[in-house]
Amino acid sequence: MASTPNIAVRKIAFVASGAPEAEQALARLSKLYGNAAPEDAEIIVALGGDGLMLQTLHRFMGIHIPIYGMNRGSVGFLMNEYREEELPERLGRAKVNMIHPLRMQALFADGTRKDALAINEVHLFRLSHQAARLRLTVDGLVRLEELICDGVLVATPAGSTAYNLSVHGPILPINASMLALTPISPFRPRHWRGALLPSSAKVTIDVLESNKRPVSAVADHDEFRNVLSVDVAEERGIGLRLLFDPGHELHDRILAEQFRY
Repeated sequence: MASTPNIAVRKIAFVASGAPEAEQALARLSKLYGNAAPEDAEIIVALGGDGLMLQTLHRFMGIHIPIYGMNRGSVGFLMNEYREEELPERLGRAKVNMIHPLRMQALFADGTRKDALAINEVHLFRLSHQAARLRLTVDGLVRLEELICDGVLVATPAGSTAYNLSVHGPILPINASMLALTPISPFRPRHWRGALLPSSAKVTIDVLESNKRPVSAVADHDEFRNVLSVDVAEERGIGLRLLFDPGHELHDRILAEQFRY
């Protein structure tokens, strides 16, 4: 893991969720350290929970500024402990975790395509009372002719502890060059529990009987309904820098998560 220079950071931009606790923290920290415009800042500090962190990463994806989270929300897996004192020095000591998002390309019945980026996962899910019927292809080779299920997802290492974990998918080390392909409530084949793929893999998910069994595709917060097929691959051209306090980096948290019960 790389680190930012071990000096005090001078230009800090703060963003907060709408929760009262986060808004109060924003007011106090802005008074203590000022609040730079995000495009002029050395570091962006996100005040909230993991939902805000995902929103902040998406919002500032194009300006390549490191983001440091402090937990003022209900879930803080991607956040650091909230402390107000000596924040510039703390930011100067922070360690960098580089992550790459997934790019989802969805195809529709009229031939149009739409793209979206996902930091945690891309998932497909049934839109009706009937189970989805999906065909899974990896790097041009059909690996599963038919998966009858509620849905399926492709997760990054950073997202492997989120939705992926809740549907019994594997936890991936943050520095693993891998993706998790995980079914959601699979019915047939009943004993298939997913696959671990290299991060270079291109996954294509075709929706079978799409008129009878409609499916939506979701990349983090972006949902496309009634898709015919979806391509998913890691977007190596985009690198997102998350900052963590020394000794509390993301790889440590992911390792610890595997021993919780």
